[in-house]
Amino acid sequence: MSTFDNPFDPSRRLSSTGCSCGRHVSEAEHARDGAMQLQCAPVGSEEKRYEGIVASAVMRAMFPKDAGRRQFLQALGASTALAAVSQFFPLKTATELFAASGPVEKKDLKVGFIPITCATPIIMAKPMGFYEKHGLNVDVIKTAGWAVIRDKTLNKEYDAAHMLSPMPLAITMGAGSNPIPYTMPAVENINGQAITLAIKHKDKRDPKSWKGFKFAVPFDYSMHNYLLRYYVAEHGIDPDQDIQIRAVPPPEMVANLRADNIDGFLAPDPVNQRAVYDGVGFIHILSKDIWDRHPCCAFAASKEFVTQTPNTYAALLKSIIDATAFATKPENRKQIAAAIAPANYLNQPVTVVEQVLTGTFADGLGNVKVVPDRIDFDPFPWHSFAVWIMTQMKRWGQVKGDVDYNKVAQEVYLATDTAKLMKEVGLTPPAATSKSFVVMGKTFDPTTPEDYLKSFKIKKAVAADEPGIRHANGRDGDPRQIGHAGATRCRRQALGARAASLLRQRAERQGRRYPARIFYRARRHRLFPGGYCCGADRFHDRHVTVAEQGARSFHSGHEADLAARLDAARALHNQGLRPVLDLRDLHLLAVADHDQHRLRRGLGAERMAQRRENA
Repeated sequence: MSTFDNPFDPSRRLSSTGCSCGRHVSEAEHARDGAMQLQCAPVGSEEKRYEGIVASAVMRAMFPKDAGRRQFLQALGASTALAAVSQFFPLKTATELFAASGPVEKKDLKVGFIPITCATPIIMAKPMGFYEKHGLNVDVIKTAGWAVIRDKTLNKEYDAAHMLSPMPLAITMGAGSNPIPYTMPAVENINGQAITLAIKHKDKRDPKSWKGFKFAVPFDYSMHNYLLRYYVAEHGIDPDQDIQIRAVPPPEMVANLRADNIDGFLAPDPVNQRAVYDGVGFIHILSKDIWDRHPCCAFAASKEFVTQTPNTYAALLKSIIDATAFATKPENRKQIAAAIAPANYLNQPVTVVEQVLTGTFADGLGNVKVVPDRIDFDPFPWHSFAVWIMTQMKRWGQVKGDVDYNKVAQEVYLATDTAKLMKEVGLTPPAATSKSFVVMGKTFDPTTPEDYLKSFKIKKAVAADEPGIRHANGRDGDPRQIGHAGATRCRRQALGARAASLLRQRAERQGRRYPARIFYRARRHRLFPGGYCCGADRFHDRHVTVAEQGARSFHSGHEADLAARLDAARALHNQGLRPVLDLRDLHLLAVADHDQHRLRRGLGAERMAQRRENA
C-alpha cells in the first residue's frame, strides 16, 4: 500500500509488499493494470498527502492483517469507519503535527544586516516577533559594510545575512573571493534606491554633464553599481573613463557628500532621503524609473547551512517571508517605520523612514512626490534577475569566459523553496521562475543573455593575456606589473595576504598597472591597513593606475589639495566616520615627508610647528 493512498479503501492492500500503488499483488500486475489505464488517482494537495500518511499509520496499527481491515471497512463503509477511528484517535491534530517541520537544529542564530530600508523584513522580524513566532531566537547584528557581511558569513560568524542580490552569485562564481556554494532563497526588497546628487549640482540634471564626477555605490557587486553604470552608459558616459565610482558603506555616504568628497551616489534608502532631510542633496531619479520592480537586497545563506540545518533554514526563511508579507501592505508601513528606525537598527528619524516606506516624500528641489511603490517587498527570486545580473558582471569585466547562466541562477536563487513558503503565509507565487522585463526601454530576454550583452556599445572587455594582468608567477619581468612576483611579495607585506589578493584581482580585472614602489613606501610609513585609508577591497578600479613620473614631482603639484582633503578626512574622523581617500591620496601620503605623515595621524599643523620650534 502506498504511503499516500487512501487507507479506508477496502480494495487496497495494507501490506508493504506488492506494487507501488498498493492495489496489486506484484509490480508486474500493476504494470499490466496501468496498460489498461487503470492507474491510481493522484493526490490532490499536500494536506491530503499528510492525511494519508497519518491515517495509513493508524490503520496499520489497528489492523495488522488486511483481512480484518477489509471486513471492518466493508461492514461500516469508509466514511463511518473514518468517523469511528477519529473518536479514538485525533487524526486532524496528528496530521497538523506531522505536516509541521521537524524541530529546529539550532534555535539561537546570528543574522547580519546593513542599516538600510532594504533590510526591512530581516530587521522588523526581530522587534515585531516574527522569528519567535517560528521558534527561533535570532540576534540581528548591525554591520559596517558589505565586505564585512561577506567575510563574517563565510567565516560562519553569522548563520545567514542580509546581502546584495548579486553577492551570492559572485561568491558562488568566485568573483572577488574564493568560490563557495551560496544561496539566495528570498529577495528582500524591490525598487527602493535612487541617484542623489549634491545640492550644488541641481542645475546639472543631464547625465552628459557629469564627466569628472565622483560617485559612490555601496559595493562592487551590487545592483547600485550595475544600475549606475547602466544609466550613465545609456547617456553616453563611460563609467570607467568619464566618471569615478567608489565603494562607500551606506551609513557614510551622506557625510562624504557633505564634505564634498563625492558629487553623488546611487544608494539604498534611507540614505537618499537623509541627504534631502539634511539639505545636502536632492533626488535626481528613483531606481524604479530605471528598472521598475528590480531586485536589490536579499536574504542569503551558505549551501552548507541550508543542507545541514534544513529545519532551521526553513523556519528562518519562513519568518522572513512572513515579515515580507506583512510589509507588502501599505497600511502597515508606518508601524514598520517606527519599529526599525531606532538606533540599534537604522538609527534614523522616523520621519525619514516613513517618507521612504510610504512613498510620500520631499525630493530636495522643493517638490513633494507621491510614489507608493518607491520601495516594495516581493520575496520571489526570479531566475531571470540572476541572469541579468550576470550579464552586467560580464559586461564590466568582473567575470570572464563562458558563463552557464541558467545553471548558476537555478543553483543560487532558490525559487522553489520560496514559492512553497509564500503559499503558506498567504502570498501568491508566480507559476514560472523566469520572465522578461524592461530596463531603460530595452527589453531583456533571459533566454538570450549573450545577444543582450553584445548589444551594448559601452562595456569593458579585457583580454586574458593582456600585459600587466598576469598572476604572480614571475613570467612578467617588469616590477611595475601586477603579476610580477616581487611586486606581489611587496603587496603581501604591506597589506596582508588577503587584502593584497583582493587588490591584485581587481587590478587584473581592469588591466591596470600599479608601480611596485608605492607598496614599499606604504609599508615603510605603515599606511596599510587602518588610519584614514580604506581597505584594499574598497579601492575603486579606476584608481589602480598611478602616473609613472617621479614620486616627488607627482606630489608637488597636489600638496595643497592633499592638505584640504586631509582636513575634511579629519573632520569626518572626529564624527566617528571613516572618510574615503582614493588611491591618489594614498600615493601622496606614501611619499610625503615626516610632517605630512604626522598630519595624517591626526596632529594639527600648529602642534607640529610648535614641535619644530622646540626642537
